[in-house]
Amino acid sequence: MDRRAAGLTELSRGLAGYLRAVAEAVGVPAEATSFELSDTATAYLGLTRRWPTRPGEDLMLVWSERNGWAVAVETDPGEPPVVLAWFAGEDVVPEPAAVARFVTDVIAAERSSAPRPVFAVDVGRSELAARLARYVEN
Repeated sequence: MDRRAAGLTELSRGLAGYLRAVAEAVGVPAEATSFELSDTATAYLGLTRRWPTRPGEDLMLVWSERNGWAVAVETDPGEPPVVLAWFAGEDVVPEPAAVARFVTDVIAAERSSAPRPVFAVDVGRSELAARLARYVEN
């Protein structure tokens, strides 16, 4: 296995573990999660809770290595999601408990609050894999 493939494997294992930890903290079953590694690493969690001002629409928690976490309203395939709030932290990989508090706060506030975060430095794939390494299950 070449170095690039090994790096993607470690990133994939770390992201899978991180997603499991966030899903557990938020109270989402593993079946309602997914992630993808392409030009951007992304993750998805289908939330079981509803936003009171849009009770008929499903909510999701989405993550990307560039923008971090956001709570959004699910839309039709092919349409961009309607973002209700962005996690306003300094790290693109915040603690799962902090993400769970963010979801609870967004749903309780019944309004969009945080502007899209701007991370001053793109952490890069190797640094991202290093930050996610503690979530890898043996």
